[in-house]
Amino acid sequence: MKSIKELGFEELFPIQAQAILPLLEGKDVIGQAQTGTGKTAAFGIPMVERLDPQIRKVQGLILVPTRELALQVAQNMHQFAKHKKLRVLPVYGGASIERQTRELSNGAQIVVGTPGRLIDLLERRVLNLANVKVLVLDEADRMLDMGFIEDISYILSRAPSNRQTSLFSATIDKTVMNVCNRYMKNPVKIFVSKDEIGLTQMKQHYVVVNQGAKFDALCTILRENQVERAIVFCRTRHETSKVSDRLARKGFRTQALHAGFTQAQRERAIGAFRAGKLDLLVATDVAARGLDIEGITHIINFDVPSDPLVYFHRVGRTARKGNEGTAITLVSYGEMSNFNNIKAITKTKIEELKSEWCQSVQDSPIVGFY
Repeated sequence: MKSIKELGFEELFPIQAQAILPLLEGKDVIGQAQTGTGKTAAFGIPMVERLDPQIRKVQGLILVPTRELALQVAQNMHQFAKHKKLRVLPVYGGASIERQTRELSNGAQIVVGTPGRLIDLLERRVLNLANVKVLVLDEADRMLDMGFIEDISYILSRAPSNRQTSLFSATIDKTVMNVCNRYMKNPVKIFVSKDEIGLTQMKQHYVVVNQGAKFDALCTILRENQVERAIVFCRTRHETSKVSDRLARKGFRTQALHAGFTQAQRERAIGAFRAGKLDLLVATDVAARGLDIEGITHIINFDVPSDPLVYFHRVGRTARKGNEGTAITLVSYGEMSNFNNIKAITKTKIEELKSEWCQSVQDSPIVGFY
């Protein structure tokens, strides 16, 4: 309670209100909740409450799909656990396995890790899951999309069968349910905003523009809307780097972020953005999941994703924790079909952007807005 008070938590989000009690009771839980709705606290606070700080062995295990999410969840868990004196360790590829091994031997009690590195540590016999009491699969749909099903099965087979297991996912499809049916016992099912994917506190807009005029439209949007802190999403690594370089030449403080970067480069970019040294992060979908940075005011989709759910994961980087946010999508004529698919699966209105600059270029042969 002291940690919760220090973090400024006053009201429960729906997933927290519904998940915390059954988790405290030791029940297995399946939780569906959109990104940014407080699910880390929903599973993290009960985990901290149920573990014994006197036992200097791994008792809590949280599986996550990416390095960035491992760091973020571990930071949150450290905040929840600090007054209970539980030691939290993130483990992921691209970082020193020797340091992670030392931390484990020093008595880490909660491990937050990506499947590949967890298996590496298990096979080296430096990670022992025999004392795991609480196990969480976070962003389960993303882990399955990335092909981690066999890795997850192996890791779960090394943990005690009488453990508590919970699974959290933005989407619950047949593949996710297969995992639930195989590894969970009479789970409590919690579906938050199941029929409403868009977040109500987010303003969503779109602009129809010729593909060749998208960059000029992007610059105008950034200036017209006085964008202070935004992520611009692009489809490819090449386009991400190109857009970031062009924005830098226009005077914007910006950095590209994609899977072609080393882990150290990615952490530096995210750290600079988090610290306010950058105004814009231009990213591929490597950053669309699990990247939790305070104060992002805008998400701009330079490209329309072909998968409608990717759109919601992207725009979920803003309007987090009850704050407001704005998402703007640049839609070329060739992308209208994909964009209509997005509009079809949300009840939240995506409004056409109306402003003076739209009107001024309406008759332009290069850019077409309507």
